[in-house]
Amino acid sequence: MSKLILFTVVLVSLAEVSASGLFANASGEEPGNGNPILPGYYADPSIVSYQDTYYIYATIDPWGGETLACWESKDFKNWTLHQLNWPTKEACTSPSSMGAMVWAPSVVQAPDGKFYMHVSVGSEVWVGVAEHPLGPWENPLGDQPMISADFAKEYHMIDAQAFVDDDGNAYLYWGSGWNWTNGRCFAAKLNPDMASFDGEVKDVTPSNYFEAPVMVKRDERYFLMYSNGKTTIDTYQVHYAIGDSPLGPFKEAKNSPILVTDHARNILSPGHHTVFEQDGQHYILYHRHNIPFEPVHRQICVDELNFTHDGLIETVTPTHQGPSLIANRREDRRPIPSIATASSRRDERVRAAHAIDDNYATRWEAAANDSLPTLQLEFTSVTTVSKQELIPQFGWKPQLFRIESSIDGKQWETVADFTKNPVIGSPIAIEKPVSCKYLRIQFSGSEESHTASLFEWLAY
Repeated sequence: MSKLILFTVVLVSLAEVSASGLFANASGEEPGNGNPILPGYYADPSIVSYQDTYYIYATIDPWGGETLACWESKDFKNWTLHQLNWPTKEACTSPSSMGAMVWAPSVVQAPDGKFYMHVSVGSEVWVGVAEHPLGPWENPLGDQPMISADFAKEYHMIDAQAFVDDDGNAYLYWGSGWNWTNGRCFAAKLNPDMASFDGEVKDVTPSNYFEAPVMVKRDERYFLMYSNGKTTIDTYQVHYAIGDSPLGPFKEAKNSPILVTDHARNILSPGHHTVFEQDGQHYILYHRHNIPFEPVHRQICVDELNFTHDGLIETVTPTHQGPSLIANRREDRRPIPSIATASSRRDERVRAAHAIDDNYATRWEAAANDSLPTLQLEFTSVTTVSKQELIPQFGWKPQLFRIESSIDGKQWETVADFTKNPVIGSPIAIEKPVSCKYLRIQFSGSEESHTASLFEWLAY
């Protein structure tokens, strides 16, 4: 994918060294401006398409939040973050709940036309229903989980994924282990309410299973895909097994695993995925570590998924550029060329130039001791900026900042002021036309609020 933004930038070297050593001596391909597809740290994605719009649901890293992230897009390139009314940690807590936050959503549209979400909260599986992908969502079971933590205490009741077969029958797959060992996969047929079981629960655990089951059907064969390894290091990977019915038995395929770490290209621990089809092409939507590695901050990526002539899943080639589905992001909205400078940077890996490089693998972040973190754009001449978009590092957190403009770099006028009334979202749109040669954004708030960092600052 060619760069569409004509900025003067220098990309950071990716030969990083982390506390875990995962990026020691890493070299080779730099991240492109396709993958990751979302700006920020998210994991365990699920996706639905409705009325020509995509919706991605994901865990907020690290290790879940009070709720989920939900991203909406018409073109699979430009995404808007939404807040859902449900699930929340507060609403999804029962007498048997444990401390885990909101994790691992699975959303499907059932034969009745409604949308059903199965989600992990408190090491339990909860279910929600809505008429629209954005909700409002409600729990058809009231204030109770669908699968409690007491179902099988020796295993982890998480990562539930629903599958609707061609005949309209639906199934649920879930389960993991404790301490990164002893994973177990349970499965059962669902009643039409998608919130109760039609028959007994079966143990369908295939070889090398730990968590994150995903069911894919093709040519009357059932592909139970799943993750194994440890997501906090470099061993996480995608496996799959094949069966003749949705409840198995399943035998691991001879070429499993099919998506693994590639140190030479800075791709670490890909997994916990879903699969979708668009215009006859299958895609795998998954998370992998951010660059540089910061435990645990994962990012959502997409690549092609293909099948062999003899009915196997081909080994997936994870990329930085991404497939043609995400090519030419913002091709119809070219930002004004500029040069970015900043009052500080945390280190060499998070430079000012990264805020204008059309790349969600890179960002600018101010130094922790910067008392007035400032990022500035300089245009080649005085120009009219009609709209700005800010894409913060943590779009779900309140952002405190002021944007100012200047003709000469000395006298400044306020364009937008959110220093007293913080704004939440991504992207944050500023639609106030201004004539200027310089724009600057000054952040306020504590270091813990993570306000002084941007993936992108786009001026149109």
